[in-house]
Amino acid sequence: MRDIQSEIIAGLDKIEKENNVTILLAIESGSRAWGFASPDSDYDVRFIYARRMEDYLTIQPGRDVIEWQLDDVLDINGWDVTKALLAFGKGNANVFEWAKSPIIYRKHECWNKVAETAFNYFSEKASLCHYYGTANSTCKSFLSGEQIRYKKYFYALRPLLCCRYIEHYHKIPPMEFKDLLPLFDLGLPGLDSSLFEAIQYLLEQKKVTEEKDLNPQIPEIIGFIESECLRQKEISDSLPDDHNKDFSDLDKAFRYVIGSLKQ
Repeated sequence: MRDIQSEIIAGLDKIEKENNVTILLAIESGSRAWGFASPDSDYDVRFIYARRMEDYLTIQPGRDVIEWQLDDVLDINGWDVTKALLAFGKGNANVFEWAKSPIIYRKHECWNKVAETAFNYFSEKASLCHYYGTANSTCKSFLSGEQIRYKKYFYALRPLLCCRYIEHYHKIPPMEFKDLLPLFDLGLPGLDSSLFEAIQYLLEQKKVTEEKDLNPQIPEIIGFIESECLRQKEISDSLPDDHNKDFSDLDKAFRYVIGSLKQ
């Protein structure tokens, strides 16, 4: 039987050695980090790394990604810190999620300062567009039949609850699904007890259901997903551009990383 945790750590060590890089952050990014893994869920490991200073001082920069391992169980790949910082600057919701993951495989001592800077580039509009788009695409592609894969519900439900979290709190939403459920205590329209009970039922079914299993639609859940997608489309379209376009602090964060690794 595979010891996945040990395999991940060994893989990260090998990545650093063979690519001559330093991993700043390595986390779980998929359903295991979101808190709704199936018995047969794979591991989605994402990492952010930095190269040596001289590797950045070149007229021919190398690739800004490392694709390491992909099989039925394990998926490991990473981004150069320059790519990650630019993604933060553009309000990329995926990289914000990496920085908020509850499952951390490795974290360099300089990462917290980088994240503190990066979080100042959170964009409500960019995040709402991302989460609405993910939910809407999932709904259209996977939730239209009478029989569906229950895991696909979560790929629409979680993004839509993230939208609600941003709408209410105006900040980066938590990564774990359970941390979004307190929204139901706020009396927000559409988040009623029948939907909450349906989600609780879904969570229990998810624990014992294989990812490829087909199951009947749950009317309360699909009804919410369809109506909330329409609602969030209107909201995201109406929001003004709130991107922080001054990347000078991200430049400082990059220099801080390279300077810290040189010491």
